This record gives sequence, structure tokens and C-alpha cells, in this order.
Amino acid sequence: MNEHVEAATPRPTFTPMAQRFRGFLPVVVDVETGGFDCNRHALLEIAAIPVEMDDNGLLYPGQTASAHVIPAEGTEIDPKSLEVTGIVLDHPFRLAKPEREALEHVFVPVRAAMKKYNCQRAILVGHNAHFDLNFVNATVNRSGHKRNPFHPFSVFDTVTLAGVAYGQTVLARAVQAAGFPWDASEAHSAVYDTEQTARLFCKIVNAWPTSPLA
Repeated sequence: MNEHVEAATPRPTFTPMAQRFRGFLPVVVDVETGGFDCNRHALLEIAAIPVEMDDNGLLYPGQTASAHVIPAEGTEIDPKSLEVTGIVLDHPFRLAKPEREALEHVFVPVRAAMKKYNCQRAILVGHNAHFDLNFVNATVNRSGHKRNPFHPFSVFDTVTLAGVAYGQTVLARAVQAAGFPWDASEAHSAVYDTEQTARLFCKIVNAWPTSPLA
């Protein structure tokens, strides 16, 4: 062995974040869509927030990554969905991206956070999380994206967490029960709903006992 070749510094096997969730990094996601069928309706907005951990082991929301999405060819949009979300598809400042580009814009900071905390996979956190995950998976498959960081079927759902913690399952009521303000005029945008869900998730997890239940 060449004496002048320094041994590579080993990458740490565990970090407190990786230990907290069995190697998973929680990433809060919200999507706005053209309907309820992930295989038929278009993805219109996506936002994601990797969850961070401070030196005391407390969780807090990281930076938001988001994208408006150009409806993929062959997908449908129910006008009633646009009435709920308020999305104007031809708005000059929408600056929407094709599906694959939009996914990569959101996935890059997720992969960076996974590397930071030495986590093996990201796990999607959402309010009715399987809805969001189904649309992410469908868009990944449709666009041919090869580097989806999310676990294919496991999620953390804040509907369940908020139901246990506060007796509330509607996002607006759960956020208010957690002590945060809620602006109904901002709701149903991917960024706003993701940021509120992230605050809710961190508040509930941080209040959980640090030692396992007997």
C-alpha cells in the first residue's frame, strides 16, 4: 500500500435523524391536481419540505421546494378541481415546468437532505398522504423519472397523527388545534398546505415521548 495515500474518511453509519425513523427521512409533500384519479388526472402543483433536526433532536421544517406543472399530454382536468384550487393554467406568471423537470426540481433538495442525514430513503409525510404519494408515483412512471427518492408505499399521515393528538382530521382544524394560524384564502396551494402540514407534523412528533412506550 502506498504510504502517501490517505485512507478515505468513513461515512458515519448513523445520525440521530436516521436513527429516529429507521433510516427514513420525513419529507412533507402536497400536490394540487386536476382531479382525484392519479392515473387519469393531471398533476398541476407539487411542493416538498425535507424535515430537519436540531442539536436537541427536535424536528423543524426545512426549505420549501415547489413547482407548477404543465399538464401531461393525455391527462384530464376536472373544472371543479380548478374552482377549488384557484389555479389559472394560462396565467402568464405561472412558469410551469414539464412533469419530469418539475419532479427533479423537487427531488434534488430531498436527495441532498437524505445525504446530509445519511438516510436510506425519503418517506412521504402528507395530509391524506396516500393521495399525494399515488400522484407522485403515477407522475414518476408517466415521465420516466428514474430517481424517485420516496418509499414506494409507506407514508406518515398527519390525518392519523392529528386525530390521535388533537381529535381533528381536517387540516385547517388540526393546524389551529396545534396552536398555529390558518389563512383560508391561502389554502389549496401546494406550498401553503405543505408548509402548514410540516408545522403540524413537527409539533406532534416533538411532543411525543422520547423513550418507547411500554
